[in-house]
Amino acid sequence: MSLFEILRSAVRAITVNKLRSALTMLGVLIGVGAVILLVAVGNGSAKQISDRIAALGSNTLTVQSTARGGGGDALTVPIALALRDPVLAPDVRTVAPVVTAPAAITYQGADHQVPQFVGTYPGYLGASNTRVASGSAFSDSDLAEGRRVVLIGQTVATELFPGVDPVGAQVTVAGALYTVVGVLAEKSSATGFQDANDVALAPLTAVQQTLTGYGPVGSVVVEASGADRVDEAEAQIATILDQRLGVTAAAGARAANRSAPYRIQNAAQLLRTQTETADTFTVLLGAVAGISLLVGGIGITNIMLVTVTERTREIGIRKALGAPRRVILTQFLAEATMLSVVGGGLGVAAALVGSRFTIVGVTPVVVPSSIALALGVSVAIGLFFGCVPASRAAGLRPIDALRYE
Repeated sequence: MSLFEILRSAVRAITVNKLRSALTMLGVLIGVGAVILLVAVGNGSAKQISDRIAALGSNTLTVQSTARGGGGDALTVPIALALRDPVLAPDVRTVAPVVTAPAAITYQGADHQVPQFVGTYPGYLGASNTRVASGSAFSDSDLAEGRRVVLIGQTVATELFPGVDPVGAQVTVAGALYTVVGVLAEKSSATGFQDANDVALAPLTAVQQTLTGYGPVGSVVVEASGADRVDEAEAQIATILDQRLGVTAAAGARAANRSAPYRIQNAAQLLRTQTETADTFTVLLGAVAGISLLVGGIGITNIMLVTVTERTREIGIRKALGAPRRVILTQFLAEATMLSVVGGGLGVAAALVGSRFTIVGVTPVVVPSSIALALGVSVAIGLFFGCVPASRAAGLRPIDALRYE
């Protein structure tokens, strides 16, 4: 019996019970589609994180305080400004101390809760690659005089000023009046759980007066003189901070010391950390989806065992007419594999359609390797889970099969 005849016989056997075959393929479809789509969600999340971190600029460093409370080892504005030293830190271009706090912004009776009301220096805009879409940024004179001016993100503008130009409007923040001087350009969010456009920026002095007080700052954003000078700038920043904060440990010991009062991160470190997290997340999603693919394979075994039982007399007749064991084995393996392959192909199509939609704020990114892997696994599942029913069918003795009722 030729391979073509075996395949044609397998197709005929599958189409005899259309509903049962369709339900069996549905299990494989769901498994393959889930694997491809969930891996695509993980890849999309990693891409968004990479894009967001890359948007910060390759020459940006962030100094974060790890000190608890407001002790002498906390970051303060004078300590932050000390980093702007042309002698000790020649590779530092700009320094922007940052304080943040959630705040409710009110305009003509409408309220909007902003999770990040940021007080900083004008240099923060360039260091963080933040652009102004309309209006203008606040200036050094606004900072020096503590003027209550604010830049709002796209989400804030949409919520409080639908269809209206917000530039020049006065809003209330913590009981103080702020004048909107500009609207920030839209940014993509690193994850689907935080809106990068739900933010407001104002001069540090004004935010300290009205919202946070004159305590320590949460972080300092530093812009190096160039992408190739980031490591040098980081070393210079560490030297100044060690002197100011009284850290005497060597650089290597400081890096391993979890109780250090500060931590310096650059875009490459952030990207590496976030990428490792995203990769772990992707593997976890793929593993969870792989369970459904395994369940689909068990469904194939179940259905093929039922098929062997129903076709026992047919198997006996064929063996009595001289059909060898390998032909029976090949036919049932072909049926199981065909169910798996067709279900897998439909699962790929379903995943490609689903990837056109945004899932939990993430745009899925389908990679060809995930498609090839899912299809390869579906074929392997058909062969593996079809072995038991096929072996059972091929092992029937003709006399037993012919006597089966």
